[in-house]
Amino acid sequence: MENALLIGLSRQMVLERQLDVVANNVANVNTNGFKADQQLFEEYLSSGAHEDNFPGAARKVSYVQDRGTYRDFSQGSMQHTGNALDVAVAGDGFLAVQTAAGERYTRDGNLHMNNLGQLVTTAGDPVLGTSGPIVFQPTDHDINISPDGTVTVVEGVNRVDSIRGKLRLVGFADPQQAQKQGNNLYAAAGGVTPQPDIKSTIQQGYIEKSNVSAVGEMSKMVEVMRAYTQVANMLQVQSDLRKNAIEKLADVPA
Repeated sequence: MENALLIGLSRQMVLERQLDVVANNVANVNTNGFKADQQLFEEYLSSGAHEDNFPGAARKVSYVQDRGTYRDFSQGSMQHTGNALDVAVAGDGFLAVQTAAGERYTRDGNLHMNNLGQLVTTAGDPVLGTSGPIVFQPTDHDINISPDGTVTVVEGVNRVDSIRGKLRLVGFADPQQAQKQGNNLYAAAGGVTPQPDIKSTIQQGYIEKSNVSAVGEMSKMVEVMRAYTQVANMLQVQSDLRKNAIEKLADVPA
């Protein structure tokens, strides 16, 4: 009976953490370039309460354990915006950006130009090119970003074509080495150096949307809540059985 209570509690703890993951996915269903998180589970065998005459196989109690989360890096849908500074990364690459905490990486291509003429993210972090931040001149117009990330402009009244830089796309040998840092940014795992990504391409005038399936995540949330309720009911039944057993054992005839 004690084992049933412990197994149920382990399941509820995992369900609680799973609900947090699902809720975070749902909250970011409209976040540009967001990648959904999924949980990893495994069976954990532990020696339970037993008598010496039980066979060895019956002495193991099977608990539920969540090993952590992994990120689903599948491509999100592309939304056309028509904004010349918006870019979507087609492939596994990331845009490199400079933040106060150091170099970080993002899939959010909703870019802008700040008052210094720098190409920046929504949070104001400069987007890095192969030779540093990309900076525009006040006379630049007709901005064009080619599939390989080269940024060209038409400069001044003389309409001179000029190159302002090339977007730096990086990738990871194992995408799971990109660790979420908040604000739609990723950092490289310790000891990992991302390499230039020559396979990914840029689509100007588009934004990659979140790859979260709103319907799928809401269905998963309902399943988690139902499972939690079922386990709670089971624990209540086990608690009642224990209470009744104690009461009957304590009912000693006079």
